[in-house]
Amino acid sequence: MWVKFGQKHTGGNSVKTALITGGTRGIGKAIARRFAKEGYHLILNYMRKKSDAEQTKAEIEEEFGVKVLLVKANVKEMEQIQHLFAEVREQFGHLDVFVSNAASGVLRPVLEIEESHWQWTMDINAKAYLFASQEAAKLMSKGGAIVALSSLGSIRALPNYVTVGVSKASVEAITRYLAAELAEKGIVVNAVSGGAVDTEALKHFPNREELLGAAAARNPAGRLVEPEDLAEAVYFLCTPAASMIRGQTIIVDGGLSLLC
Repeated sequence: MWVKFGQKHTGGNSVKTALITGGTRGIGKAIARRFAKEGYHLILNYMRKKSDAEQTKAEIEEEFGVKVLLVKANVKEMEQIQHLFAEVREQFGHLDVFVSNAASGVLRPVLEIEESHWQWTMDINAKAYLFASQEAAKLMSKGGAIVALSSLGSIRALPNYVTVGVSKASVEAITRYLAAELAEKGIVVNAVSGGAVDTEALKHFPNREELLGAAAARNPAGRLVEPEDLAEAVYFLCTPAASMIRGQTIIVDGGLSLLC
């Protein structure tokens, strides 16, 4: 089978491929760059800001010499998940790594949460991860890896974070089930949970400056977590060295959660 990017796809999967949802900005972009550094061709999903997506594509292709396929899709919608993976299948024929990074949420106190807020957040953060992983597994052979991004809100009660926190707790539970059931296919599944990371998403927090300042001051590592710190953990979990780590949520926060 010849794939459209001019590489021959063999049973040994000579073309390494990684799909990252929400992969054109912030943490997703850092993860994309980490895999590109290792020669992976990339499928980067985005939902908005096409100009940012195209800029990320150009930067990565120029710097690392890999191919980047951009696919616009709102992963809360089942038909768009199917469209995303149809593009992967058509362009590459297989998948080595799937990183479920796309996330959203409504930041309000628990007594102000409405049904639409709950549904929106759960659909993008948890439902999309489960059903996208089903599609990813169909394109993977032995040695494939799936990693989801979580957050400390899954195990801590953070202000205004109930919808996201509960959705991330679901992500971590789904990770355990996927790891157990996909093991027979030789697919490794884990999650990475980060501390406070100064990304565009954090700008929506009303107490952003307070949160970042406190995290930096109290962190045993002496600094905030950077997107690249999470990217390194995600990449490691997709290597043979991590093949016996399964169904785990690795916390990358410089030790901050040890003090809470």
